Amino acid sequence: MSRKAYMAPEYALPPPWRRYCAVGDSVVQEPGGFAELVRDALAPDAFVNLGVRNLRAAEVRDTQLAAALAFRPDLAMVVCGANDAMRPGYESRANAVDAALTDIIAALLGAGATVVTVSVFVMREYPQMPPWLGAGFARRMGLLAARTNALAARLGTVHADLSRHPSIAAGEVLTGPDGLHGNALSHRIAAAAVLDRLGSQWGDSVDAARPAGAGHARRQGAR
Repeated sequence: MSRKAYMAPEYALPPPWRRYCAVGDSVVQEPGGFAELVRDALAPDAFVNLGVRNLRAAEVRDTQLAAALAFRPDLAMVVCGANDAMRPGYESRANAVDAALTDIIAALLGAGATVVTVSVFVMREYPQMPPWLGAGFARRMGLLAARTNALAARLGTVHADLSRHPSIAAGEVLTGPDGLHGNALSHRIAAAAVLDRLGSQWGDSVDAARPAGAGHARRQGAR
């Protein structure tokens, strides 16, 4: 059977992650969105999507982290902060948002999970956004992306930065009818980016477990 375009390259051995959870806001909650496309590609034994729309980072921490830890994941996706950044005044709250994200990520890493983080697409403009969000909406989303990139590097997550993805400059339509949330294309792109980043670690993990001199487990390219 042919593989979907968003799926990762094939490997000679199965992926090392068997229990996958996703925590966050509407970006994660979206039925059939990239969190679930990643699930489809990896085919874990168990999956739970704890995402809830409209939550800020501290609310994700306070309402989802305990359940995520109780699930005992070996792979966890954490995507939140946009509901903080979209509102004017984010700049003064950014440290608190970083702290909430750090609490979530550090706890999951400490429990032994591989943690995936994502900086979401940042469009050049958002013409459908209501006036109360202000002219600085795109700038604030860009700041969230930059801070998430730095936090991921500091904490050592498997990170996919979509904020400057080539599809944005190419003029691809990446938002749905509300002008904010991603459409099917953006979710396929996001899933591919996450799987590519996981694929790098997947190969490293397999190689680390191999006897010296054994061949690389990754099969080049996708069918």
